[in-house]
Amino acid sequence: MAVAKHQFKNSDITWIDLTSPTREELETVSKEYELNPYTLIDSLDPDHLPKYEEHNNTHFFIVRILEHSKKHEQTVRDLSTKVAVFFNDHFIITIHRSAQPVMKEIHEGCIVEDKLKTTTAMAIKLIREMLHSYEAPAFKLSEQIDYYESKVFLKKNVPAGMIEGIYYLKRKAGLCKKLLLLTNEVVKSIKAEKDDRPALQDVRDLHLKLMTLYDQVQDDANNLLNIYLSLSARKTNDVMKILTIFSVFFMPLTFIAGIYGMNFKFMPELEQRWGYPLSLLAMGIVTVVIFFWFRRKHWL
Repeated sequence: MAVAKHQFKNSDITWIDLTSPTREELETVSKEYELNPYTLIDSLDPDHLPKYEEHNNTHFFIVRILEHSKKHEQTVRDLSTKVAVFFNDHFIITIHRSAQPVMKEIHEGCIVEDKLKTTTAMAIKLIREMLHSYEAPAFKLSEQIDYYESKVFLKKNVPAGMIEGIYYLKRKAGLCKKLLLLTNEVVKSIKAEKDDRPALQDVRDLHLKLMTLYDQVQDDANNLLNIYLSLSARKTNDVMKILTIFSVFFMPLTFIAGIYGMNFKFMPELEQRWGYPLSLLAMGIVTVVIFFWFRRKHWL
């Protein structure tokens, strides 16, 4: 376990940052700061979704920071990493399984430079940085939507595997939206006093902005998927239409050829000198009649 203990400047507030703690090590910290045992269980669960609770005058919340990965994320754990936070007026404890650059940024940019005066301000800062991790992926997903739209509408040949790409895009947008929806409880439950209120309002505005972005991305992905499936069905129908037209042309010709292909001895036209040319002429006339009939019906 990596334990980092920091002191706020000109204050008795302590920040304890725990990276990948064991249950025993976490219980030691719990006894010292009188943390609720049930919240400890939640803080150890790597798949736990965002939530907010308050016990013994100590606030507890879980948020999930979005991780940038090249693989196709299928689960919440693949897509994000959990950060659990305990805080009151005298201490703030952050717990996470892997090293988070945001913790270093907060320490060097805020604690060392004395920009944070209260634990609430630091909690708001953590939530803001967590929300910012969703911002760039939202714009990237929008760009991917535009790319797929151009392929669907402007290209004659749709690339293979496109349906898979749209599915993964839709899946990721749905997971991000789910996490943001659950984070809404955390954002609304945090209370700020005096100087911290503008920062909290900024966080709430950012959360609303991200919800709007992911709503739009998810709607665009659903619409694009439906359009792609509709165009695929249309192309299949066009192929079937062409095959049907060919079959209509050849059906009467096959019928005539079948009649004159029968081996009866006393067929009337069997001995006719012009029988063969007349049969071909009849087939040609039938073909021309079918063609103009199709043109009149606007089927060609």
